[in-house]
Amino acid sequence: MLQQDLSSKSTVGNPGLADEEQAPAWPGFRQMRVANINKESDTVTSFVLAPIDGQPLPFFQAGQFVVLRLLVDPDKPPTLRSYSLSDLPAADHLRISVKSELNGIGSSFLRNRAREGDVLDVSAPRGSFTLHPGQNPVVLLSAGVGATPVMSMLHSLAAERSQREIWWIYGARNSIVHPFAEESRSLLKQLSRGRAYIVYSRPVAIDRVGTAFDAPGHIDTPLLERIGVSQGSDFYLCGPPSFLQNMRDGLRNWGVLAENVHTEVFGSLEAITPGMAQVVHTPHLPQGPPGSGPPVSFARSGITAAWDRKFASLLELAEACDVPVRWSCRIGVCHTCMTGLIDGSITYNPEPLERPAPGNVLVCCSQPNAGVTLDL
Repeated sequence: MLQQDLSSKSTVGNPGLADEEQAPAWPGFRQMRVANINKESDTVTSFVLAPIDGQPLPFFQAGQFVVLRLLVDPDKPPTLRSYSLSDLPAADHLRISVKSELNGIGSSFLRNRAREGDVLDVSAPRGSFTLHPGQNPVVLLSAGVGATPVMSMLHSLAAERSQREIWWIYGARNSIVHPFAEESRSLLKQLSRGRAYIVYSRPVAIDRVGTAFDAPGHIDTPLLERIGVSQGSDFYLCGPPSFLQNMRDGLRNWGVLAENVHTEVFGSLEAITPGMAQVVHTPHLPQGPPGSGPPVSFARSGITAAWDRKFASLLELAEACDVPVRWSCRIGVCHTCMTGLIDGSITYNPEPLERPAPGNVLVCCSQPNAGVTLDL
């Protein structure tokens, strides 16, 4: 514990935590109707969701995400999937943009079975991958469907007519799979200091340099230097794990301050397990007969297990399922295990030194007293 900087949000807690000053706008899930479906590219489809009760939605922060509870198979537990919000915060709708994955249960359900008028269960927006105020240049740096949360940020910057230097830097294979191409160009025109640079790794015959994209290849820090991006910028990164790792390493080696680099991850963060060797496992149900307690769902890992009183805490259940989870003290002191509580209620035993913000839970010392959905 002494080796960890416990004051740094980069080391404390799991991804997707509720803001310490603002709890999620509603507990659990809220029913919303699919108001519109729009194809953004060959691989990305947007779904506009409107509340069925007609009540205004609280404004979310650009860059946040929601969790959808999808009844894919009536004979199995619901499937939970997290999707970033991709539009300007509004009172009457939310927009998610979903990439079609070959074996993706959630994306296949939405693309092949969801229709306008359908009702879905949607969590409140949450997550800490949000714009920071300041005067530094802003670099929105993404690849693939990673454009989704930074697209929401670009909308917000355009809506406020930001005077900061704004870079939209995006990488895709080609124009066929390039989402938000026209939308991003239109928003950048509203920014007096907005600039874009598009890179295609496998351009097709119809792709013209200077029109559809700016250069072939991949995004890296030498490219950022060549086009004039400042080292003193605030960088917002989202994309596949390899892209994030390469960019984080490159920015660090370039001399960018760690506090100026903000990332969004699609899955769980690498586990912190003090004194134990790191071993990569695939999440699974715990061994042995199922428990008789309430269901515990791990949203990012895509599994639901029945609670068993043999486990002392939600952390022990997560470990039995090989769900990646960060922890250190196991007694509710350090907050390293802090996790987003998307749905349900818990009790603490032992009582933590300090309870987390509403919408979060310390999994190292908590147990469910009803069905629970965790952002793990």
